[in-house]
Amino acid sequence: MSTKRKRRTNQQSDGLATGERLKRHKLATDLDDDWSSPWGWVGTSVTDASSITEEHLLATCGLSCKSHYVLCANKYRARPAKVVDLTDSAADSTDFSSDVVVISEDETPTCSKKSCSKNPNCLNYLGQDKWEDAEAALKSYLSATDIGPDPHLKSRKSGLPVGLRNLGATCYANAYIQVWFQDVSFRNGVYQCLPAQDQGQPFEDSPIFQLQATFAALQESQMKVFNPVKLVESLHLRANEQQDAQEFSKLFITHLDDELKKQPDPALKRLVSDQFEGKQAYATTCKRCGTRSENDSDFLEIEVNLEDNATLESRIQTLLEAETLSGDNKYQCSKCQSLQDATRQLVLRTFPPVLHFSLLRFVFDVATLERKKRKHNVSFPVVLDMNQFLDNPGADGENVYELTGVLVHKGSSAYHGHYEAMVFDVTHDSWFTFNDEIVTKMKAPGSERPAEDKSKAPAKKRRRVEDSDDEVQEIQVPPASTGRMSSKDAYMLVYTRRGAGSEGPTDIQKPPQRALDVVHQINEDHANACTAFSARQGELQAKFAELRPRMQQIYRSWNVTSHDQASLIVSQQALSKFLSRPIQKRGGSSLSHTNSIDLTESQDDAPTEPNGNGLTDKASETPEQSQDPGAEGEISTTEVLCMHGKLDPTKAGDMKRISRATYKSFILPSGISFAPELEPTDVCRQCVEEAFQEKLYQYEHPRNVAQFDRVSNDSEPGVGYWVSKHWLKDWRQPKPKMHVALKPDPAPDSEAFRDHVVCEHDSLNINIGARTRISKGAYALLRTLFPSWTTLSDEGDRCEVCDVLVESSREDKRELRKKAEEEKARLKHMQENALNGNTALLEDVACALVPATFVREWKLWILRPGHHPRPAGLSNASYICDHDLLALDLNSGDLDRSVCLVRRSDWDVLEELYNAAPLISVENRSTNDHGTLGSKFVHNPPLCEECRIKRKSDYDLTEVTVRVLGSDDPDPTPETYSANLNPPTIDGRQTSIVSYRSKNATEPQRQSKRIRSVKRRQRQIAISKEMSVKDIKLLLQDELDIPTICQRLFYQGRELHDSAARVSALGILANGVLDLREAPEDAALLDADADAHAGRAPEADFGGFGGTLLARGWTSESLLEDTASEGASPAPAEVTKACAMCTFENPSGAVACEMCEARL
Repeated sequence: MSTKRKRRTNQQSDGLATGERLKRHKLATDLDDDWSSPWGWVGTSVTDASSITEEHLLATCGLSCKSHYVLCANKYRARPAKVVDLTDSAADSTDFSSDVVVISEDETPTCSKKSCSKNPNCLNYLGQDKWEDAEAALKSYLSATDIGPDPHLKSRKSGLPVGLRNLGATCYANAYIQVWFQDVSFRNGVYQCLPAQDQGQPFEDSPIFQLQATFAALQESQMKVFNPVKLVESLHLRANEQQDAQEFSKLFITHLDDELKKQPDPALKRLVSDQFEGKQAYATTCKRCGTRSENDSDFLEIEVNLEDNATLESRIQTLLEAETLSGDNKYQCSKCQSLQDATRQLVLRTFPPVLHFSLLRFVFDVATLERKKRKHNVSFPVVLDMNQFLDNPGADGENVYELTGVLVHKGSSAYHGHYEAMVFDVTHDSWFTFNDEIVTKMKAPGSERPAEDKSKAPAKKRRRVEDSDDEVQEIQVPPASTGRMSSKDAYMLVYTRRGAGSEGPTDIQKPPQRALDVVHQINEDHANACTAFSARQGELQAKFAELRPRMQQIYRSWNVTSHDQASLIVSQQALSKFLSRPIQKRGGSSLSHTNSIDLTESQDDAPTEPNGNGLTDKASETPEQSQDPGAEGEISTTEVLCMHGKLDPTKAGDMKRISRATYKSFILPSGISFAPELEPTDVCRQCVEEAFQEKLYQYEHPRNVAQFDRVSNDSEPGVGYWVSKHWLKDWRQPKPKMHVALKPDPAPDSEAFRDHVVCEHDSLNINIGARTRISKGAYALLRTLFPSWTTLSDEGDRCEVCDVLVESSREDKRELRKKAEEEKARLKHMQENALNGNTALLEDVACALVPATFVREWKLWILRPGHHPRPAGLSNASYICDHDLLALDLNSGDLDRSVCLVRRSDWDVLEELYNAAPLISVENRSTNDHGTLGSKFVHNPPLCEECRIKRKSDYDLTEVTVRVLGSDDPDPTPETYSANLNPPTIDGRQTSIVSYRSKNATEPQRQSKRIRSVKRRQRQIAISKEMSVKDIKLLLQDELDIPTICQRLFYQGRELHDSAARVSALGILANGVLDLREAPEDAALLDADADAHAGRAPEADFGGFGGTLLARGWTSESLLEDTASEGASPAPAEVTKACAMCTFENPSGAVACEMCEARL
C-alpha cells in the first residue's frame, strides 16, 4: 500500500505579490533604520551627545524630512472632480496584469485619527467637522454668544394646559391648585370675589386675588409654566419645607371659606359648602330600649383606611359598619338613665357636587415611634354610585359620580416624596398628568383595550418614577363592566357628580380685569422677549454667514506641502482652541475671555423676560466680553514648551506644523496670534541631550546585562567573587529600581549594598543569604562598568569577630529563657488563672489588685522572651486618687478588663521582681444573709466615691450591661436597687465564686449565680455620651426584639422617662448596668412617647403650617405685625383634642367628643 502524499505547503514569497504596489516610504524605512523612529539613531549612529546634529533635533519631534511621519493631505481642501479615462481600457486584448509590478508615484499612507494622533504634519482631526455642518455650527455659535435661552421654548403648546413652577418643595400646593382650577364652578366663584371693605392690606396682596391671578394664568397664559410665588408669599408658606397635601387642602379651604363669608354675594358665602360640603351623622342606638340619638355634622372629605388589594367601595362600607359600645365604653342612655350597651355608626346624609376621598396612607408606627407610608394597593372605579351608601338613598342616577382627579404621593417615606396630580381638563376634554412644570397628556383612566387585543392577556408595563415603587396602573376589565384604576401611591380621589361638572369651555367665565391685567402683562412681556430674541438671532446669523467661510478658508489652507516650506509649530490644543473658540461658551476653563474672529462688537441688550408671578423682571444685559489686556487675542502654545521656553521633544505628540503663509495672511489679520511663535528649528538642544543620555542607558543596559549573563554561564575554574544578591537582582532588570535619571547606577559596594558582602569589621559578612558568588569573567565585566568597585573573593574566611558576637547573642537568649522559666514557676498561679475570669479559688483568700496590662505584657514575655520585652515595673498609682483612697468600687462592677486579682503571695514575688507598689489588698469574703449565701469584696485602702464617679464618667465610648427583668422581679427603686443583683463579670464570665454541694447537705444551699444569670436575658451594648434614651431603646429593639414602646429602662433604680435625655445628662457611668422591663402596650405611654417624638423628627419631617396664614389664630394683619416687630413670638395656636374615632377637634378640657360622644 502506497503512503499518503503530504499536502504541499505554500511557500511564502519574500517579494511582492502580483499587482501589489511597492510603497516607496516603506522601502526608504527599510534602508535606513536609524530614522524609523524619532530616537532610532540613539546608540547606533550617535553614541555621544556631542555628535547630535540639527537633523537629529528635528527627528525627535518628527519634523525631519527623514522621519517616518509623512505630510498628510488636507481632507477638507476643496478638490476638483476626478476624471476617469476609460478609453482603450477594453480595446487592448493583451492582459499584462499578471506580469506587472506597479510602483506608485503618488501613493500616500492611510491617514486616520489613530495613526496620525502624534503626526505633527497631519492637521485633519482638530475639530474642523464642527464647521463643516452648517446647522450644528450655527447652533453652537448662538449658544456661545450668550444670546440666552430661547423664550419661544417657554411658549404654551397647543392642546396642553399650563404647569406650575415648583419653588423648592411646593409640589403639594401645585397638585391641589390644578385640581381646584379644573373645577369650573369653583373657578368661576373665585373669579367673582371682590375686595373686602375692611381689608387692612391691598387686595393685590391677598390670597384671594393671587388665587384669581393664578387661575387666570392657567386659563389665559401664553407661557407653558406659571410661577405661583406671589400666592405662596401671600399665604406665608415656607417654600423649602415639604408639607402634607391633605393638611394643606383642609387649612386652605377653611381659610378661603372664612374669606368668602365676607363677600356680599350670598352665593359666594356658600361657595365652599355648596361645592364640597356634605352632611353626615353619628347615630347611637341603645340595645336595651332602642333609643337612637344622632349628632349631625358636616364633612369636606371622606377619610378611608386602607387594606392591601382592597376596593374603594369595600373600604367605604367598612367605614359605615356599626360599632358595639360595651364595658368601659358603655353608652349613657338618656331614656334608661344609665350606662347601657349600644351600637354606634356613621351615617351619610347628603353628598356635595364634588366629593373628595382621602386615603390614609400615613400611619404612626409604635415600634419606631415614627410615621410611615403604607404601600397598600387600592382599586377605585371611574364611575361611582354613592346611592348605596346613603342612609336614605335617592332616585337612581341621582348620586352617580365620575372620577375627575387623582393625587398621588410618590416615595417610600412619609417624611419626603413628591406629589403629582392626574386631572380631567374640561377645556381640552382629556386627562393630563401635572408634575409641577411638566404637563403630559395621558390615557383616560379605565379606558377599554382595542377590540383586537381583548383576546390577549394584557401586558402590564411597569416603570419606576423617582423613588416610587409603582405607578398608577390600568387593570383589565370586562367590556360590560365599569373601568377601574389601581394604585399604591394614590393619596386623594376627586369625584364629580354627573351633571354638576358638565360645564364646557363655553361655561367658563372670563377672569376679573385685575387678574387679567397681570396675565396680559406676562403675555406681553413674553411676546416682546420672543421678538427681541428673534431680532438678535437674525443679527448673529448674518455674522455667522461671514465667519464660517473665513474659518473654512483657514483650516483648508494651513497644511504644509513640503519640509522646506516656511512653517510654525503650535500645540494641538491651541489649534483646537482656535477652531472651537467662536462656537464655545465664554468663560470655559479651556478658553480665554477674548472674542473670536470678527466678534469684538458688544452684544445688544437682552430681551426682558417675565418671571410668571404677576410682575416682570428685566433680564440683565449681557455685557461686552471682557478681554485680557495683557494677551489680547493670544492663544498660548505652552503645552509644547519645555522649561527653557523652547520645543520640548517629550511633548512631540502635541505639536502641529502649520503654514506660516496662512498664519500671516488669514490668522493674524483676524486678531488672533499664537504665543510664543516657534519654528521647527527651535527644538531645545539641552532637553534633547538629557533625554539622549537616558535613552542611551535604555539601549546599552540590556546589552550589558546580556553580556554579563553569557560570561556568568561560562564555567570557569578558579577564584570567584562576592556581590550583593539584592543589587545583582535589581541591576539585571530591564529598568532597575535603583536607577535615577541622568545619574549612573550605584556600584555594588555603594552604601545601600556594602553590608551585604562586607561586615562592619571589613571582613566577609557571615550572612550568606545576602550575597552571591560570580565568576571571574563576570567580575571583570562589572569592573569595567564600575571601575571603583572592589569586593572580596571566595577564598577569604568569614569574620571571626561576628561569629563570636553571634554566639554571645545565643547565650543571652538562653539566659532570658531561663529567667522567664524561673519567674513562670514562682508565679504559676498568676500565669494560669489571671485574666481568664476564674476567681473561684480566690474566695476568702488574701489577694492584691494589679493592672491587667501588666499581666498581659508579662505573659507575652514569658511566652517568647527573645521577641517581647520584659515589663519594666508594676504600678497601681492610677487606681489611687489624690486623697490616697481607692478610686474603684469592686462591689459595683468595677472589676472590669482593666484590673485583675492575684494572690497575696504572688504580690510579694512581684514586689521583689518588679518593685510593685502601692499595695491594694483585696479579700473576697463569703456572706450569709438570712440563709442566702453570697460574697463581698473588702479592700484597703477604702473607697473614694467622689473620685470613682469622676473616673468612671471620663469616657467617649463604653460598654454597659442591660439586664431584662423577669415577670417576678420587682421594679428597681433607689432604695431597693443593688449592684449585686448580677455579679460583676469579666469578658462575660462570672467573677464570683461558684460551688456545687450535695443534695443531702444539711448546710444552707448556695445556688449558682451563674445558673440564675442564664435565666435572665442580658446584653452588652456600646453607648456614647451623645446618645439619647431613644437611641438606646432602638439598639435594644434590634438586639432583644422588644418594641421601643414596650421598653421601660432603669438606671440605679431610677426609671428613664425622658426619651430625649442624653447619656451624659443621666450620669450613666462606664461599664454600668441598665435594667429593662418589657411592658405591654399602653395608650398613655404611647401618647407620651409620641409627644416626645413629635419634637424631634429624625428626617425632613413636615414642619407644619405654624406661622403661616393657614395656621389657626393667624390673620394677614397679625402676620404683617409680627414681621414688622423683631423678636416677637407668634401667638400660640388653640390647643385641642382630636377624637380618635371621628377626628373632630374638641376643646382641650373636653372629656367626651362633642361630635360622636366617644371618650377622649
